[in-house]
Amino acid sequence: MRKLLVGEARCLASRARYYLLEQDGEDPGSYGVLIELEGEEATAADLSPCRERVEALARALVRGVVTPVALRDIVDDWLLE
Repeated sequence: MRKLLVGEARCLASRARYYLLEQDGEDPGSYGVLIELEGEEATAADLSPCRERVEALARALVRGVVTPVALRDIVDDWLLE
């Protein structure tokens, strides 16, 4: 799995980093997101085969300064859209 930096956001005295996850191997085409903040991280893998849709989600996470703790709730809502 490759991780590609989408953006960073200031979160109190720290910086959160947001990544697009891209499946490697014989059957690429599955994308997810990863958030890192002060040694804590949260991953939501295999969200969609549509890179543009998952990139848009990752950019929204940056704008909203979403933390690793909140990622699962945000992704659950996003999947219901």
